[in-house]
Amino acid sequence: MPLFSHRFSSVSSSSTPPSPSYYSKPSKSYKPNSSVYASSRIHIAIILFSLVSVFIGVAGTIFAITSSGAKLGSASVYRCGGSKDTSQVSSSRKLGGDSGNGGVVTERRKLLGLVGIQTGFDSGDRRSALRSTWFPSDPDGLLRLEQATGLAFRFVIGRSKDAKKMAELEKEIKKYRDFVLLDVEEEYLRLPYKTLAFFKAAFKLFEADYYVKADDDIYLRPDRLATLLAKERLHPQTYIGCMKKGPVITDPKLKWYEKQGNLIGNEYFLHAYGPIYILSAEIVASLAAARNGSLRMFNNEDVSIGSWMLAMDVHHEDNRALCDPHCSPKSIAVWDIPKCSGLCNPESRLKELHKIEMCSKSPTLPSDDIDQ
Repeated sequence: MPLFSHRFSSVSSSSTPPSPSYYSKPSKSYKPNSSVYASSRIHIAIILFSLVSVFIGVAGTIFAITSSGAKLGSASVYRCGGSKDTSQVSSSRKLGGDSGNGGVVTERRKLLGLVGIQTGFDSGDRRSALRSTWFPSDPDGLLRLEQATGLAFRFVIGRSKDAKKMAELEKEIKKYRDFVLLDVEEEYLRLPYKTLAFFKAAFKLFEADYYVKADDDIYLRPDRLATLLAKERLHPQTYIGCMKKGPVITDPKLKWYEKQGNLIGNEYFLHAYGPIYILSAEIVASLAAARNGSLRMFNNEDVSIGSWMLAMDVHHEDNRALCDPHCSPKSIAVWDIPKCSGLCNPESRLKELHKIEMCSKSPTLPSDDIDQ
């Protein structure tokens, strides 16, 4: 997998305005003390010139400090509208005056794939467990993993009206720099809206061949995921996941209740399980261009995505290695299907799985061997 290089650009210029020229009309008559007047005028000119020079020097110093501060302040948070990428390794950005982007011109990172790990304000223990297993716990580790696989990994979270929660999140961001912050309300019942916001922000911040939505309660093998995404595909619009169908839940007392079930019928259409699925760049480009409010939102996020895929000419690629209940030589994502929508008790299960050699240390197989 080729390494990804980062381009840095800095432009600095300085110019000193030419010194003003002073002219005086010749006197009509000779005056004995004209040399005194001339000397006074020269002294005044020198004083004025010195004051102007000092002013220019001070202004230049202030400008340099301000510009430097702006660069330092922007180096760790990259904005895309109301969304931000907090990673320090995202160095491929240019400062500028582009309106709508918070004064930052975004030069999109070129990647094989962006993996957005969906998380919430009450999932700090899960993130801690992930950072102690397959998810790197520091910016340098993120960069090394990106260089090895071509995949960038970020936790994805919305905003909260709770000031205490936001303050705690800011502390975590400063420590790890591994988030994409979305300008949407973080709420379980609004997951379809968060998912769409993620794909829109991800497309604007990163130029990837694939965009991966994953939950924070699965055990993932980044190397095998990269191998899967590197495969050559004939269809430019590909939707990859563990595909399923099932009865539509119309009982409001049940967890997977679908309020708009009458629009679907008795059985769901083919769609991927929610813990992890992958969309190719052309699909995400269409979602990024869609007006907010123009796509139907069902109660369940995976169903909403599946309905949008039906409206597009996409190829459904079913890959059971993305929903393996046990670690195996082919597993890409491990979670407790069908008992839980993810790992049951993920905080402890993630660490348990990481200790199993078959999960964490078994070799990556060639792409042809992990087909299905």
